[in-house]
Amino acid sequence: MSEIKVLAFAGSLRDDSYNRRMLEVARDVAPAGMEIAIYDIDDIPLFDQDLEKQGFPEAVRRFQKAIAAADALLIATPEYQHGMTGVLKNALDWASRPPRESPMRNKPAAVLSATPGSTGGVRAQEQLRQTLTYNNVLTVPAPEVQVARVHEKFDDDGNFTDEDGKKFLRQLLDNLASLCRDTPPDGS
Repeated sequence: MSEIKVLAFAGSLRDDSYNRRMLEVARDVAPAGMEIAIYDIDDIPLFDQDLEKQGFPEAVRRFQKAIAAADALLIATPEYQHGMTGVLKNALDWASRPPRESPMRNKPAAVLSATPGSTGGVRAQEQLRQTLTYNNVLTVPAPEVQVARVHEKFDDDGNFTDEDGKKFLRQLLDNLASLCRDTPPDGS
């Protein structure tokens, strides 16, 4: 595998989302040979099996196609009420369809979380990992990148100033690259 194409998306729709900003930091610290494309999930409709029976909405088809074309996923989640956001769960529900044919199956993935709170999104990340495991996504186990008090870690110019955070994020991406190189295309 020459260049690793990573599809990154955040579970927040807010214009100045810290999790989206963390994906931009990831793009900046990514190892050589890794290309991170950030994808917006804001146009994906609420999951509805009646809608699915009528045919996948165009926004869902685009999302699934982008997942299928990527070598790996990078997912950033905020934590809302001790869990991942509804918008992220909704996008993953659509991406998991149809069962056993999901473009996520056997896809390597890395997760991170960032919150203004003191836990850094640990519970949301755990919930996200459970959903990914159910869908046979090969998730990088460590390091767990959970950025607590994220609002204090960007300067006035929007630069991420947490050097330890950058180091852990870079290690996560290095481990994702290793997982991509070690995983046969069929995931076995």
